[in-house]
Amino acid sequence: MRIVIAEDDALLREGLALLLRAEGLSVVATAETPGEFLTAVETFRPDVAIVDVRMPPTHTDEGIAAAVEARRRLPDLAVLVLSAYVEPAFATDLLTQGSAKLGYLLKERVGRVEQFLDALHRVAGGGTAMDPEVIGQLFARTRPDSSLSRLSPRERDVLALMAEGLGNTAIAEKLVITEGAVHKHIRSIFAKLGLAPDDRADRRVTAVLRFLESAR
Repeated sequence: MRIVIAEDDALLREGLALLLRAEGLSVVATAETPGEFLTAVETFRPDVAIVDVRMPPTHTDEGIAAAVEARRRLPDLAVLVLSAYVEPAFATDLLTQGSAKLGYLLKERVGRVEQFLDALHRVAGGGTAMDPEVIGQLFARTRPDSSLSRLSPRERDVLALMAEGLGNTAIAEKLVITEGAVHKHIRSIFAKLGLAPDDRADRRVTAVLRFLESAR
């Protein structure tokens, strides 16, 4: 796995590089500005980019914008975004481009090495990795009048784990229920959110996006 790190905090940037190299992963470049990051992506064509949300010059959404541009230039690039805070709009911006090979984690998750590496490998493998703390806080922000209010507590649990990027088997293990029960809950979620079968859209992604949008 070839990795590029875009992070303007030198301590975190070098710490991430040391951690990943100690795990036998190849960090091919590090960058402290969006411009340096995009140059590194074009030069090294990495498998994964780890990108800070807030980067110079304004420290607002430059990291997200750079990640979007990097995916435009290198469509197969997996992107794991790091943020110091829960920022629903940025999570939504990521998923609107599709859920494959995308992740959104709080920076504090890096210190939990096993969970961080699991998210990294999940994203590199084509999946999605949303920080559980992000999901928990977003659920707390959902509007009472949103369509999500029709979901049962168990359906909300299932949707939260879907938003983290877990598949049906992993959801069943987390909730200690059968995969058949998971399928039933997901069908009910789709029905309550008005998501009819449609080959043009991934209903799992659409359901997660509906959830994220409700928290904005």
